[in-house]
Amino acid sequence: MTIDEKYKKRVLIADDDPVSRRVLEDVLAKWGYETITAADGLEALRILQNANAPRLAVLDWMMPGMGGPQVCQRMREHPDWPYVYFLLLIARNQKADLLRCVEFGVDDYLTKPFDSQELRDRLRVGQRILDLQESLAQAHEELRFRATHDLLTGIANRGVVLDALNREHSRQKREGGSFGIILLDLDHFKYVNDTRGHLCGDAVLREITRRIIASIRPYDTAGRYGGEQFLIVAPMSGELGTLAVAERIRTSIESLPVETESGPVAVTVSSGVAASQGESPLEPHALIHRADDALYRAKNRGRNRSELATQPQATLTPSQ
Repeated sequence: MTIDEKYKKRVLIADDDPVSRRVLEDVLAKWGYETITAADGLEALRILQNANAPRLAVLDWMMPGMGGPQVCQRMREHPDWPYVYFLLLIARNQKADLLRCVEFGVDDYLTKPFDSQELRDRLRVGQRILDLQESLAQAHEELRFRATHDLLTGIANRGVVLDALNREHSRQKREGGSFGIILLDLDHFKYVNDTRGHLCGDAVLREITRRIIASIRPYDTAGRYGGEQFLIVAPMSGELGTLAVAERIRTSIESLPVETESGPVAVTVSSGVAASQGESPLEPHALIHRADDALYRAKNRGRNRSELATQPQATLTPSQ
C-alpha cells in the first residue's frame, strides 16, 4: 500500500512536559510537518493504533503510564501493522539504558536538550527508512502476485486454483457436505488466434476472465488451468448448484461479443461440471477427470453448453 505523502509529513509527539511538547510542535511546524501530540505513553499508543496514524514518532523516554520504549515494544509486537519509525528523547544520565532500546525496537535517539538541526536530520533519515520499507513491501507484493496469478489475465494461476480444490477436498472429508468444480474451455479459440492474431486472442482471454469473475460467487475460486481452459471451484455446492454457476458464466460470455481492436469477436464456451458429494468424497484428480470427460462430451454435442459428469442427461443448452 502506497504511503500518502501527507502521512509522511505527520509526526506524533509524546511528552508529559507541556513546554517540551510546545517547543517540538513549533520546530516541526516550521519544517512543514503536521504534528499530533500526546501527554503520556498510553495516549500515544492509542493514537498509533489508529488506521491513519503518523508513521514518525518522537517520544520521551520517561512518561506516566507507559514510557517511550514500552510504546515502541507494544507496537513491534504486531508486525502486520504499518511500520512506525521511533525516535526517543533521553536525558544525558540515561545513556546507560540505551542498550535496552535495541530490545524494544527503537530506531534512533536524541539526548535532551536536543539540537534542532540534528533532530531535522534524524527525521529525514526516518522518512528515508519509511520509503525503503514501502518499496520493499511493494516489491514483495509484486513477487507474491506473480507467483499466484496468471500474468496475462490477472486471474489466479493453476497452482492457486488446485490448492483451493485440495482445501475443499480436505474440508469435505472433515465436515461432510459437498463441493463442485467447473472445467471451462473456450470454443474454437485457435480459430480466433489464427484469423485475428494473438493480440486479439489475448484481449478475448482478458475479457472472458472478467466475465467469469463477475459471474461466480464471492467464495468461489476461479483460475486459469492452462491455455484457454479455466477451472472454477465452487464450495458448498452440489451438482445442480455448480451446473447453475457454469450456466451463468456461459450465458454471460455468449450474450455479447468481445470488443477488440480488430473488431467484435463472438465467443462461446463449453463446460464440464462435476461434484463431490455424499459420504465418499472424490479425490481431486478423480473429480477433474470426471469434469474433463463431461467437457469432452459438451464439445462433441455441439459446444456452447454445460454438461454434468455424473448425470449426462441433466444438460442445459442455449435457448433457441
